[in-house]
Amino acid sequence: MTSVVVDRPVVCPDQVTLGVLISQVPRDAVDDAVAVCGVRERRSDGKLPAHVTAYLTLALALFPDDDYEEVAAKVTGSLDRFGVWDAGWSVPTSSAITQARKRLGRELFAELFRGTCGPVAGRAGPAAAAAALGAARGSFLRSWRLLAIDGFEIDVPDTPANVAEFGYAGSGEKQSSFPKARVVALAECGTHAFVAAAVGTHTSGEKTLAATLYPQLHGDELLTADRGFYSWRGWQTAQATGAALLWRAPTNLHLPVIKILPDGTYLSILIKPEIRFIPRRDRLLAAARAGTHLDNLDHIPEAFDRHGEPIAHLVRVIEYDIPDRAGDGHHELIALTTTILNPADARADELAAAYHQRWEQETSHDQLKTHLRGPGQVLRSRLPDLVHQEIWAYLIVHHAVTALITQASAAADLDPDQISFTKTLRLIRRTATGTAAIPPSPLD
Repeated sequence: MTSVVVDRPVVCPDQVTLGVLISQVPRDAVDDAVAVCGVRERRSDGKLPAHVTAYLTLALALFPDDDYEEVAAKVTGSLDRFGVWDAGWSVPTSSAITQARKRLGRELFAELFRGTCGPVAGRAGPAAAAAALGAARGSFLRSWRLLAIDGFEIDVPDTPANVAEFGYAGSGEKQSSFPKARVVALAECGTHAFVAAAVGTHTSGEKTLAATLYPQLHGDELLTADRGFYSWRGWQTAQATGAALLWRAPTNLHLPVIKILPDGTYLSILIKPEIRFIPRRDRLLAAARAGTHLDNLDHIPEAFDRHGEPIAHLVRVIEYDIPDRAGDGHHELIALTTTILNPADARADELAAAYHQRWEQETSHDQLKTHLRGPGQVLRSRLPDLVHQEIWAYLIVHHAVTALITQASAAADLDPDQISFTKTLRLIRRTATGTAAIPPSPLD
């Protein structure tokens, strides 16, 4: 059998010259975001209307090493060709671009992300694993789209305004050199595409930001999370969406055995921590062992608080060992909790493998922070509103690149992991100059 090693991106230049940004971030989506945020320009004769400024800001994320005027010079040829730029105009100055960005505010790019950055691995359903766009292996577990949640930090310029809003990490001699913004995101495991995100200050906890993302989950999704994300409130919020959950349990989480299942997993119960009355907890445990449905208010009213909210959830626990990695003779016990209670719906080995897929999000972070933004790079924005714009612009451009890679993998019947993000990004940057087009529209 002959093996094939893919050492270059299977992305053709003609795919890129269509404009990675125009294909993934269409003009209509930009106009919709501008309308929602109410930041349309007041003058009709300006060189930097809202939609042009939006694409220039995305281009700044595509070319992080170039200054404002250099980036503008690279893309104004496309603007001229499509009738939204006059060749007689001079390239806008850095100051003009900054003022135009200020007019857009901090919410526009978050709105644009929500309107354009969805899943890219195909539709979930009974045949999802086989019909995923390309060979996006690891994107589905049976009919569930496989997602992961995790966070990362980004250094921002050390200005008084940024310090006041974002703050430093650590203190004293251990204080970070730059203020830091925090990002928590949901990523599609098989493609590395970010599908939802929350941006906050360094003092914003990951759990706090994650709580704003859980309501965005869908019933055809399976969310994996490390033990640092577990909280009763977070679990309850995520479960209420109908999405399936597969979270590693923190070591201090009490998981009493309710029933041992044929595959060696077992049912357990999560009880709201505020419920400290031991007899009540014992009655809930006894009811669960008796097979009483804890989600029925009529059968067991004690399983609900005075507002009708559940205070207990039945979960399935999968335990397995990780081989000795430190060389000290100890194995690591992993305990996963899931809302998938029936082994027929997902076997223990499938769930363990699905949880392992959550590490794919580390690749997403590396692609954005190391390859797209550049290793050790500090954002360019000196004002908090512009920092928010810039972070969302990076998320949007990263999504556009991963979507292009996934489309290319479909054509070549490859796993997206086999296509180099770095080489694809280089190709996009080369062809974006003069070809990454902004959709045609007259200045109105």
